[in-house]
Amino acid sequence: MSTDAAPRPDTLPDIGSDIGSADSSRGPRLPWIAGRAPARPAPGAAFHSVSAATAALLGLVAIGALIHEPVLIPPLAASAALVHCAPALPLAQPRSVILGHLLGAAAGYTVAAVAAHGSAWAAALAAGITLALTTLARTPHSPACATAVVIVLQAPAPGRFVPLLFGATVLLVLTAYAASRIRRAAPRYPAYWW
Repeated sequence: MSTDAAPRPDTLPDIGSDIGSADSSRGPRLPWIAGRAPARPAPGAAFHSVSAATAALLGLVAIGALIHEPVLIPPLAASAALVHCAPALPLAQPRSVILGHLLGAAAGYTVAAVAAHGSAWAAALAAGITLALTTLARTPHSPACATAVVIVLQAPAPGRFVPLLFGATVLLVLTAYAASRIRRAAPRYPAYWW
C-alpha cells in the first residue's frame, strides 16, 4: 500500500468492534493506538525514498560548498521529504514546489521591506501571506511558508538568495523525477507538471 494519499473513509476498517479482541498470531489488537495513520511502507520503498531525499539534500550541500553559499535551508529539506516520500500529493508537485517557494520569497521580501527585519511578528505575517498566495495560485506547498519566515528573520540578499532558491527547487523536482524512474515499483513523479 502506498503512503502517498490517505485512505478513503469508506475503505477504513471499523475499529470500534476490534477493541479488546485478540488475534492469536499477533497478540492483543489495540487499533485505537495506531489510529488512522497510513500503512507503514515496505522496507525497500522506504529505503529508496529516504536515500533519494538524502542524496538530493547532500547535493544541495555540495553545491553550496562549491560556490561558498548556503544552499540548503530548512524549507528545502521539508520539500525534499514531500517530493520523495509523498510524490502523489498536490503539495509535492513541481508547480507547487517551485512556484510555492518563489511566492514565499516574494512575500518574505515584501513584508521585510515594510516591517523590521528579524521581527517574529513580521515573519508570522509573511508566512500567512504566503499561505494565502499559494492557496489562491493553486500551488499548495507548506514549506514555502517557512521560506518566507527565513527571509524575514535572516534577511538574505535577494540577488543571491532567489536564484539559489529557484535552482534548488528545480533540482529537488528533477531528482524526484529521476528517483521515481529508477525503482520500478515507485510511484511515478510527478502526477502533473503544471
